[in-house]
Amino acid sequence: MKTVRLAKTKTSIKCMIIESGLEEEADALAALKDYRLELPLKSTAQMTEEAEEIGKRIEAIDQSLTEYAGYTDSMKKAVKSCEKELEFEVYAAGMTEESLSDEEKSSLSVAHFRGYIEAENLENLKEAARENAWGLFIEDPTEEDNVPTKLKNNKFVSLIYPLTDFLGTVPGYFEYDISGWFLGFILLFFGIIFGDGGYGLLICAVAAIPIIKALASKKDVPPTFLLIGLFGLSTVLWGTATCTWFGLSPSQLPQWLQNLSVPVISNVYADKIWYPFWTQGKAGLTTAQNLQIFCFALALIQLTIAHIKVAARNRKSIKILGDIGSILQLWGIFYVVLNFVVNAAIFPFGLVLGGIPVGTVALVFVVVGFVMSFVFANYEGSVVKSILESLKNIISVLLGVVNVFSDIVSYIRLWAVGLAGAAISATVNELAGPLLGNFMFMILAIALLVFGHGLNMILNVLSVVVHGIRLNTLEFSSHLDMSWSGHKFEPFKE
Repeated sequence: MKTVRLAKTKTSIKCMIIESGLEEEADALAALKDYRLELPLKSTAQMTEEAEEIGKRIEAIDQSLTEYAGYTDSMKKAVKSCEKELEFEVYAAGMTEESLSDEEKSSLSVAHFRGYIEAENLENLKEAARENAWGLFIEDPTEEDNVPTKLKNNKFVSLIYPLTDFLGTVPGYFEYDISGWFLGFILLFFGIIFGDGGYGLLICAVAAIPIIKALASKKDVPPTFLLIGLFGLSTVLWGTATCTWFGLSPSQLPQWLQNLSVPVISNVYADKIWYPFWTQGKAGLTTAQNLQIFCFALALIQLTIAHIKVAARNRKSIKILGDIGSILQLWGIFYVVLNFVVNAAIFPFGLVLGGIPVGTVALVFVVVGFVMSFVFANYEGSVVKSILESLKNIISVLLGVVNVFSDIVSYIRLWAVGLAGAAISATVNELAGPLLGNFMFMILAIALLVFGHGLNMILNVLSVVVHGIRLNTLEFSSHLDMSWSGHKFEPFKE
């Protein structure tokens, strides 16, 4: 048995019959024999009245929210106060109480808790302990302790903090502070991915407005806007070097802008073939290949810096030989990448420059570097144990060579994403170009340009997050053996 709700009147039944698609009323009535008809629980007037009451309640709630909006700051302060009280109670509840005597009924006991403090504030804590008659036991943290991290850098390097805070990435206490390297490389990666000097000018303009306001009111400039301004400046510089401005072709740009570009990577000379001196004009590189080499060179520099930092930490141990081996592998595989990915005719394994067999040396670097890394990478006082440890993980060790190759090649994403963004901006210009010649379609053309280039900039921001930041937090960090396992130092001040 099925249930259908119908109104009381015959008109409603006929409406249902018409909607059913049946041609004859008799057939429709016959089809309804298996249905039990139920009347609505409420009349139309009652439902209308309820809808009006609900509408009035919504208006009243909206009015209340508007009135409460004026107390937003007060409520935020109240929430922070409650959070501080909760934090205090957590610390108080976490204090351990121990008896000072072995007697079960002894009333002598002490309450204590454990925490961390910066070394430079240790004397202040000692002074407070003397004044309040506290017992104080001080020891250096170990790697087993969950030590919080407090980064300390100069004002320029500290500009990276808004970005790392947004990402929630904090190095562990015993890991490296790469804030300076992170800032330098992310600025470069940002400029390459956005790749358009015109976009860079827009970013600089957006950052300049709050910076000027802060300076005019004699307030501190928010570091976030300073960082955005640096991103814009980096993009302008890269756009100048490649002669890329709002997706326009070089022929549409002033001659002085073309002259400012760097020939080997400039769009002005995109059709030109560049012949390295050792090829004697027999094989050449395109501008795109030059950009690929530039990206791979960035990989070589950044990853070499990572291994140098690791080697510096192990400078008092024979383990440093394993780090030197990793550097040799990196440099040898760099040439392999040039051969496999860029141009095998220009970078052959039989290449000899100045009497030096470059290709052969690169392969020797790979082999010797692998052996050194295999023997000394796990050194902890015994070479034999280090070799045995490498043998236990032989698959991972072999895959490590492949990973170095893939890490270097991974930097080609900078060129590829920048190329995609340039293609989108050029396409937007091509679509809007014909409309600009007609006054009737001028507004539509402007809207298309704003929407198209705006969307492209949003996609570029996502690309920076996905690709540019990845190269710092994954490829670079993995060669530093960093896991970003830390948490920020937030002292209990009350």
